[in-house]
Amino acid sequence: MRLFVSVDLAGFDTEIERIQDRFADASGVRRTDPETVHVTLKFLDDVNDERVPALTDVLETAIDEAGIDPFTAEFGGLGAFPSDEYIRVLWIGVREGGDELTRLHEAIEERTTEMGFDPEAHEFTPHATIARMDHAGGKEHVQRVLREDDPTVGTREIATVELTESVLTDDGADYTTVERFAL
Repeated sequence: MRLFVSVDLAGFDTEIERIQDRFADASGVRRTDPETVHVTLKFLDDVNDERVPALTDVLETAIDEAGIDPFTAEFGGLGAFPSDEYIRVLWIGVREGGDELTRLHEAIEERTTEMGFDPEAHEFTPHATIARMDHAGGKEHVQRVLREDDPTVGTREIATVELTESVLTDDGADYTTVERFAL
């Protein structure tokens, strides 16, 4: 099973699509499905089915240890990874609630690394991917949008963290919630 741990942004479909439309004329931009946009707290990659029960126990412990109660998060702003000059991923940021998401990530990272999963290779930046760039054809357009736009997606109560399975298909990734953990 290809798994990741995340916070779901379902319900912001219209707002995310409106932001994605700002990149419509940029060659090389491939949108993510606005209905599946989420904040990834930890990408676990391929996990043997037999490890999933132990993994859910570890995640429950990590989330409890983070000590985060349900909180309000505000999503907005735009950014790119790895940089504005070399763009592979376009994302919306977290204006409020980033500290809580970071604490959840750190607790999950510590426990899953102890369990043998690879540690993250880069510093955690709370974000939600809205598009990917397959080539640099529309780079100047994308850079202009990144410089000039500061959109707001919205505010929501974060009360759960999800363990999600990702199945890659020709039409993109299909996501299924494996387990939901209450804060």
